[in-house]
Amino acid sequence: MKKVFFKTFGCRTNQFDTQVMISKLKDFELSDDELSSDIVVVNSCTVTNGADSSVRNYISSLHRKNPNAKVILAGCGSHSKGEALFSDKKVFGVIGHSEKEKINDILKHQEPFYQIGDLKHIDSTIVENFIGKSRAFIKIQEGCSFDCSYCIIPAVRGMARSHDESTILKQVTKLASNGFGEFILTGTNVGSYGKDKNTNLAKLLKKLSLIRGVRRIRLGSLEPIQIDDEFLELLSEPWMARHLHIALQHTSDKMLSLMQRRNNFKDDIRLFEKIASYDYAIGTDFIVGHPGETQKEWDEAIKRVEQLPLTHIHAFTYSKRDNTLSATMKDIVRGDIAKARHKELTALVRAKNYEFRKAHTKDLQVLLESGKDGVFGGFDQYFNRIEVQSTQELSNNWVLLDNVEVTPDGNKAKI
Repeated sequence: MKKVFFKTFGCRTNQFDTQVMISKLKDFELSDDELSSDIVVVNSCTVTNGADSSVRNYISSLHRKNPNAKVILAGCGSHSKGEALFSDKKVFGVIGHSEKEKINDILKHQEPFYQIGDLKHIDSTIVENFIGKSRAFIKIQEGCSFDCSYCIIPAVRGMARSHDESTILKQVTKLASNGFGEFILTGTNVGSYGKDKNTNLAKLLKKLSLIRGVRRIRLGSLEPIQIDDEFLELLSEPWMARHLHIALQHTSDKMLSLMQRRNNFKDDIRLFEKIASYDYAIGTDFIVGHPGETQKEWDEAIKRVEQLPLTHIHAFTYSKRDNTLSATMKDIVRGDIAKARHKELTALVRAKNYEFRKAHTKDLQVLLESGKDGVFGGFDQYFNRIEVQSTQELSNNWVLLDNVEVTPDGNKAKI
C-alpha cells in the first residue's frame, strides 16, 4: 500500500481541508514521514507572496530529499500558481478545492493531471477525528464576497457560501462523542455564515452549544460589520471562548478607504470597547505598508491602536498580489519603512498583551496539548498560551489554573 504524506500551509480552513482529505483515504496508508512517502499532497496557501515562496521552496526541497515522490498540489495555490507549477513539471498533479473529497481516486492516477474543478463546491464530508490535534476545527462556510483591494482570496476560494447547518451539527456531535471538547469555527469569512440560508452565526452558535460534550467554542476571524446585537448577547455564555479575532486591517480611515474596507475607526473602537467590557481578549489583523500609507497615516494609525483594547495581533507587511486593485496603486512604501512600522506595531500590542495577562492569572481554563519531558502547552480562554510543568500525563486534558507566572514571553505554571 502506497504511503501518503500531507503538508499543510496557511490557515485553519486549510487544516480542516487536510482532515477532509485524510478521512477519504481508503486505499493508501497515511504517513508521518515525507521522506519515505510515495506521494506528498501539498495543501498550499497563496494569501501573500511569502506564502507562495514557502510552498515553492518546500516543493523544491522535497524533490531533492525524496526525488521519487509524486507531489500533488492542493489548496489555494492550485488556483493561483497551479497551472505554472504543472507546466514547469514541478508537481505531478494539481487539484482544486472542489476535488479534495475525490482524493482517494485522484491519487491513483498514473499520468500527470491538472484537475482544478470549480469554486462553487461545498463539502459534505463528516470528519470523525483530527489527527494529532486536541482541538477540532470546523469549517462552516467557504469563500468571500468582499472586494478588498489587496486580496486575492475571492479569486481562489470563490464567493461566500455556507455549509448546511445539519452537516455542521452532525460534524460537531460526532467529534464531541469522540472526546473533543473545544471547537474552532473556521472559514474564509466566518461572519458571513448563513446569509445565503436565511440564518446567521449567532443562531448556529446557540445550537452548537446544546450538543453534549461541547465545552468551548472559538471563532475564526470576524468582520466588524458582521457583529450584531444577537451575537453580542452571547458574549456572557460560559461556552464562548473569551477571545475574539476581529479583522480591522488598519485604523486610518484613509487607508481603510483605499483598501475598500467596510469598517471605520469610529465604529470599530466603539465595538471593541463594548466587547472588552465583557472581559474579552481581542485580536485583529493589520496590514502594514499598503500603498498610500504615508507617515501621516501611520502616525494616526499607531495612535489609534494605542486607544484600542487590543491583546493580540496578526500583522502583515503588505505583499503585492497580481490581479488585485492594490497592485496598481502608486505611493509604494519602502520595505525598510514597512518593516520598522511592523516592528513598532507588534511591540505595542505585545505590551498590551502582557498587561492583560498580568491582570488575568486566576480561573484560567486550559486545554493542554501533547507534551514532552513533563512540559505541556495549551491555550486559556483568552487565547494566551500557557506552559504547564507536571509529573502527570496531561496530554489532551483540561486543567484549571489559579496561579500562573506571567513573563513578557508567556505564562507558566506547575501542577
